[in-house]
Amino acid sequence: MRLVRLLLLTGALLSAGSTAWADVTAFLGTASAPSNRTTRGFAIGAGLLVVAFEFEYGDTVEDLLEGAPSLRTGMGNVLIQTPVAILGLQPYFTTGGGVYRESLGPLSETNFGLNTGGGVKISLIGPVRARVDYRVFRLKGSPIEDTVQRLYVGVNLKF
Repeated sequence: MRLVRLLLLTGALLSAGSTAWADVTAFLGTASAPSNRTTRGFAIGAGLLVVAFEFEYGDTVEDLLEGAPSLRTGMGNVLIQTPVAILGLQPYFTTGGGVYRESLGPLSETNFGLNTGGGVKISLIGPVRARVDYRVFRLKGSPIEDTVQRLYVGVNLKF
């Protein structure tokens, strides 16, 4: 009977202290390697106070003149962030992995990739925030560019 009470009390304490949240981001930015190109996409996330999970889709345009391939990524990420905004800023660190497709003219590669980065969510008005994010992608397999850096600014809606 003591074990049952202890388990019920532990479950109640854990569920009461963890407020779930979700957010969605639409972004526009730039990706490097071998030249700067426009990138755009979206992210959908959910989590608890400090740990969050996110799915992100990004699309970087091809530049045939510079020999810079297009890059589409679908990544699942874990975010470690401050539990609340501090002076309107909520910094975070993120890492994850997923699938990418790189194309340049008739050449293409689809494989697994990893990403690591960080950023900050900036409180604007109510649930609307700005988001600034920097990532380094490491692409496996035989891509034309195996390391790509991306910087973006986005509009984030917290709900």
